[in-house]
Amino acid sequence: QVQLVESGGGLVQAGGSLRLSCAASGRTFSRYGMGWFRQAPGKEREFVAAISGSGSSTYYIDSVKGRFTISRDNAKNTVYMQMNRVKPEDTAVYYCAADPTPDGLPIRESGYDYWGQGTQVTVSS
Repeated sequence: QVQLVESGGGLVQAGGSLRLSCAASGRTFSRYGMGWFRQAPGKEREFVAAISGSGSSTYYIDSVKGRFTISRDNAKNTVYMQMNRVKPEDTAVYYCAADPTPDGLPIRESGYDYWGQGTQVTVSS
């Protein structure tokens, strides 16, 4: 069982930066691939980024490439997402999720077994 707690959300102006964190419980964090998803008002939840258990592989959706960076610190059981040059369309509730396959980098929700409660990111224009 893995418990995930996101933090770092808030209100930011367009063009600004924000760093999300996701703290995980358990002693086998490096065995899990991690992902970030987001859900905007009135829209379905969508995949944003994923990182392998070792941190050596990452994957992003096109709309955030070059602006967002996913990383992890396995010693701290934490995954991060640095969000730069944010846009109003990045406004959403952001969720982190854990995949028991460390190198899978799944983009579908079904690839993840554990989810956090979400953190709100609001980008003002």
